[in-house]
Amino acid sequence: MTEGPRRRVRLVRAGFPEPPERDTAVSRALMELAGAGEEPETLRVHWPGRVLALGRLDRVSPGYAEAVAAARRAGFAPVERLAGGRAAVFHEGTIAFAWAVPDPDPKARIQARFEEVAGIVAAAFRAVGVDARVGEVPGEYCPGRHSVNAGGERKLMGVGQRLVTGAAHVGGVVVVDGADLLNGVLQPVYAAMGFDWDPSATGSLAAEVPGLSWEDAERAVLDAFAERYDLVEEPALSAGVLALAERLEPEHRPST
Repeated sequence: MTEGPRRRVRLVRAGFPEPPERDTAVSRALMELAGAGEEPETLRVHWPGRVLALGRLDRVSPGYAEAVAAARRAGFAPVERLAGGRAAVFHEGTIAFAWAVPDPDPKARIQARFEEVAGIVAAAFRAVGVDARVGEVPGEYCPGRHSVNAGGERKLMGVGQRLVTGAAHVGGVVVVDGADLLNGVLQPVYAAMGFDWDPSATGSLAAEVPGLSWEDAERAVLDAFAERYDLVEEPALSAGVLALAERLEPEHRPST
């Protein structure tokens, strides 16, 4: 039996680091427009700015305002993220990814999408020589069952998911280098919110594979996605996506 054609996924490698809320708003705009049938399935893999991405559990924490202030003191812009439970960090040593997936019944495939993304990223890490495994590491920041770790000890990738009518957003962060920088931001942030964690559970690809560059890691991630999907790169997003993102930006800016 011959295999059918692989699903086409638009690939965009553009990031939107300024203003800090723009990138999250772009991801949300792509998700909403994909759900409305106005934009195709789109995977963005890009280089982010310095951002503290705050989750829904953070927003209801008594120390939220102090956590936001701590991030700003550390030089990281606080942004209210689309998905995920606890604060995560993006910086120049990380890779951000955001996947807008049209789906008429997105709730039915939540688990399948988590498992697929974790499997793709783990395969990418193994391809560069990491003992990559899927699962939560004790004490990890922004804990999740579909994190990807090194040897069951150090978290390397975290992922979250958001649903709207007709689509899902699957997004996360790969730590290529700079685990100490990530921990340095999260220590005062998590302390403010009373979240107990273990900084030694934070890892990076470069620590596992000395000499590995950001570009090496990006290529591995893209190659792993290309094993399953027909990635078609486009250099830019439509004016409609960017206009909607601009309108959505204020909703991702902390009120404190």
